[in-house]
Amino acid sequence: MKVAIFSDVQGNLPAMETAVERILDWNPQLVIMDGDLVNRGPSSRACLALFDSLRQSHGWLPVRGNHETWVMRCARHAPATPLEGQMRRFTDWTFEQIRDQLALLESWPDHLCFHGTHDDSWVHVTHGTMAGNRFGITADVPDEAIRDVIPPDIALFVTAHTHRPLQREVDGIPILNVGSVGSPFDADPRGSYALIEEKHGRWQWRIERFDYDRERARQDFEDSGFIDGGGPLARILFEEWLQARLLMPHWRRDFEPAVLAGERELGPAVDAFIRQIRA
Repeated sequence: MKVAIFSDVQGNLPAMETAVERILDWNPQLVIMDGDLVNRGPSSRACLALFDSLRQSHGWLPVRGNHETWVMRCARHAPATPLEGQMRRFTDWTFEQIRDQLALLESWPDHLCFHGTHDDSWVHVTHGTMAGNRFGITADVPDEAIRDVIPPDIALFVTAHTHRPLQREVDGIPILNVGSVGSPFDADPRGSYALIEEKHGRWQWRIERFDYDRERARQDFEDSGFIDGGGPLARILFEEWLQARLLMPHWRRDFEPAVLAGERELGPAVDAFIRQIRA
C-alpha cells in the first residue's frame, strides 16, 4: 500500500501543482491533504478548486487544519474592534476569495486513520495532535508533553502544522511531521510532503523535498492583491514565505503588545518590524 500525505499549502498554487504532479507520478492508493490548504497565501480559491477536483476524480481525502477553522470562524463572526479587523484582514481577504466554496470545508474531519495488512498497522493522521490543530510537534517539544496528545497502540502518528519536516519517536511510537508544501519554516524554501509505503508488513516512509516556480509564486502574491488587500500582517506572511522561516512569534513578542495597547499604529509597527528582520 502506498500513501502520500501533504499539508500546509497555504494558498501557494505553483507549489501545490508541482506536489500534485509528483504525487500522481508515484501513483499511491491513498492521498491525504493534512490541513491548511488555504489562507496565508494568494491563491486559496485555486488551491481549493484543484484539491476538490482531485477529491472527486481520485478520492483524495482532506483533514481540517487551523487555518480552515479560522477562515470559517471569521466567516461567522465580524471583528470585535477596528484593530482586530486590521489584524485579521488577510483571513477576511481569503474568505472573500472562497466565499462560494466555503461549504467544501465544513465536512472536513479533524483526524483520519487507516491501516495496512495487519491489525497493528494503524496510522493516525491529524494536522496537530489530539490536543487540537494548533498543537504542533517540533524537535524541541519534550516527550512528556507529547505522550498525552497522541493515541496509544498505533504504528505511526502523522502530523503537520509547524511547517518543518520531522521524524522522531516517543515511547516506541514513530512520529512523522510532513512539513509544508507552500511555506516551509526550516530555512529551506523547497516544499515537502511524505510518502509512506507498507513493505513486508511494516510501514516505511520518507520526506520528499521539491523545487517549484517561486518566481511565479512571488508574482501571485503581488498580482492577486493579497499583500495590499490582506492588511499589514499580510506583509509579514509574505516575508515568512520569502525567507522560509517563522517570523510571527518575533512580531508578537517585540511589536504586537504595543499595538494592542494602543501605543503604536499597526502599519508603522509592521514597517519597523520588517526593517528589523531584514537588517
